[in-house]
Amino acid sequence: MSTDKLTSSGIPTVIDDPAIPPMWFVVPEGFHALPVDADPDNRISAATDFTRELFPEGDAHLWESAAPFYAGLTEVFADSGLAYSAMGVFGDDNGGVVHFSFTVGAIASPYATSEEAADAIGRSLGRDQGNDSRRITLPCGPAVSNISVREITIGAELTSTGDETKLLTGQIQVFVPFPDAAFIVVFTLDTAAMEYWGEICDLMAAVLETVSFAPAPAPRAAVG
Repeated sequence: MSTDKLTSSGIPTVIDDPAIPPMWFVVPEGFHALPVDADPDNRISAATDFTRELFPEGDAHLWESAAPFYAGLTEVFADSGLAYSAMGVFGDDNGGVVHFSFTVGAIASPYATSEEAADAIGRSLGRDQGNDSRRITLPCGPAVSNISVREITIGAELTSTGDETKLLTGQIQVFVPFPDAAFIVVFTLDTAAMEYWGEICDLMAAVLETVSFAPAPAPRAAVG
């Protein structure tokens, strides 16, 4: 996986949630958004459409069998109050696939300014010695990044070998206070593709560079 080969969609992902102030960002073409805003009655059909997009080379059996899983995942994310959730799927240089999850949510902020919020978040996260927590500055304002790497145990009943195994996973969370509203937007990326950790961090950084709280640009008119 090389970030040099990634193509930006160029299309703003606008968070259209009445509970959250306006904001938007741009993701690469390999991001596939889960239908977290779908009506519960239409969740299975929306998940089926998502599965077809995620696995375009699949067949009806794959799409129909995978749809309930993604419908359940969508329900969990929607019930958690997430405004956006996507699966990132990219090819590597060996014919394999690099996979991660990406979510965006917002929490209320008790702080008067974005600087005050970033300072407080940085102090809180810095108390955990297992975190790599840093104050950063994005084009949209101050933010705090928090990186953690964890080893999880997968039970023997869930592995192909029948043996218990260890899996290393990484998480990147970035907390970005709204400049003129009492909210903090939280970007979270989780992956087990640790052999591509550097490239995934670069990709997350590229997305964060596009975050904006200004009105989203109008779509370009078609030419021709």
